Amino acid sequence: MRHGKIKTRLNRTSSHRAALLRNMASSLIEYERIETTLPKAKVLRSYVERLITLGKSDNVARRRLAFARLRSKKATTKLFKDLGPRFIDRPGGYVRIIKTGYRAGDASPLGIIEFISKDDKQP
Repeated sequence: MRHGKIKTRLNRTSSHRAALLRNMASSLIEYERIETTLPKAKVLRSYVERLITLGKSDNVARRRLAFARLRSKKATTKLFKDLGPRFIDRPGGYVRIIKTGYRAGDASPLGIIEFISKDDKQP
């Protein structure tokens, strides 16, 4: 069984991958929409969805866990003040990935990862 296994390693060491996900998650929470490559977006999706679930209820222990994963006070505050209450009634699926084409330099597939809006229908 592969429970809890990482989706892909992204050709990086574990510390580099952790820093990459931490920075991308902070940027996504801060700007609510970023453009990146599809493999990075797919790994980031599960990372951020767990953070949003953490941000649905606000207490000290959850704030400390979120700050330990984000290392950004601004992103942690927005997670608990804006994003958590926005998705309080939604059971999952907080972000979407939209394919946008290929990068000109190396032809890697690009995509936009963004939070869904309130007016999107729940399944």
